[in-house]
Amino acid sequence: MSKILLITSSPRGEESVSTKVATDLASALATRSSGEVTLRDLGTNPIAHLDTVTTSAIRKAPADRNAEEAAAVEVSDALVAELMAADEIVIGTGLINFNIYSGLKSWIDNIARAGVTFRYTAEGPEGLVKGKKVYIVLAAAGVYSDGPAAPLNHAVPYLKTVLGFLGMTDVEVLYVEGLAFGPEAVEKALASARSRTEELAKAA
Repeated sequence: MSKILLITSSPRGEESVSTKVATDLASALATRSSGEVTLRDLGTNPIAHLDTVTTSAIRKAPADRNAEEAAAVEVSDALVAELMAADEIVIGTGLINFNIYSGLKSWIDNIARAGVTFRYTAEGPEGLVKGKKVYIVLAAAGVYSDGPAAPLNHAVPYLKTVLGFLGMTDVEVLYVEGLAFGPEAVEKALASARSRTEELAKAA
């Protein structure tokens, strides 16, 4: 039985296309393998951005932390444990100001930890989060997968870079785009997403 970590980040609740498609994809993957889905909803339950105490705490060995630092690092430890336990990760985000939601960035800042999810070696950095399949669901008002607006899409290149740095190099991207072009465009995008979801689930 596979373990699937579903990370949604839109603050738009039930109106969020990225959340809906990411949830459908996670469900399809779970059905295929009788898997178990763990949901981390960053839109409804945002993670605090790193502060001075947490930044200090995550760079220390547990034995070297004071009581305040030990408490501060608990959320980061829980997020890392969720990530490490997962076989597959589904990440849903909208494209906002050409990048990801800040809540998703905060999740990344909490899981990207030297000596825990990556390490520095004489040959260079080495990602320690290995053997996992990642699916990115990106919803966008315009079309950013290709064409003239593609250079403005900083979300996918950033996510691939940071995930790869942590060792997650097997990444599939599912675009749901053109959502600002009217109801017909929305329905077309959702139909394409449903078809792609089925393909990805069958191939997994």
